[in-house]
Amino acid sequence: MPLNYCAPTRVAIALIALLALAACDPQRISELKEGVSTEADVRDRFGAPENVWDEPGGARTLEYNRQPAGQVNYMITIGPDGHMTALRQVLTPENFARVMPGMRMDEVRRLLGKPAKVTPYTLKNETWADWRFVAPPNQPKAFTVIYGPDQFVLRTQTGDDMDAPEFKGGR
Repeated sequence: MPLNYCAPTRVAIALIALLALAACDPQRISELKEGVSTEADVRDRFGAPENVWDEPGGARTLEYNRQPAGQVNYMITIGPDGHMTALRQVLTPENFARVMPGMRMDEVRRLLGKPAKVTPYTLKNETWADWRFVAPPNQPKAFTVIYGPDQFVLRTQTGDDMDAPEFKGGR
């Protein structure tokens, strides 16, 4: 007889699995070496990417998203020779500063990876996209990009991550 879990239980199981995946990331990263590891090595450790971005000159960047449960997103570049040339965590203050009014939604997605949450505000004619990250020393934060009806950036903001466990259930 198959197990029949209710929706909240399925969501909880999925979140636990995502957290376990993210907890293994440092080990997986330590096993990869730039210029040596291949795309097969990356996929063996990280699985199928969320997205694959074509780069100039035949390189490709694999997007590994750890949102909404995690607070990082990885972009792993594979050179035209099939070897890893870069592995970077993209949810950084430097990348957030690159998001400017007038950028297209797809350009922001390419820079930061898939957001943790996208919320349309129909009456305001805006869409808000949130990325969860950790600010030093260990503060859960959310970087928010506000898009207009044309899907171009209007403005950005950074604030406390209200979805972080320390904010749920009060302090």
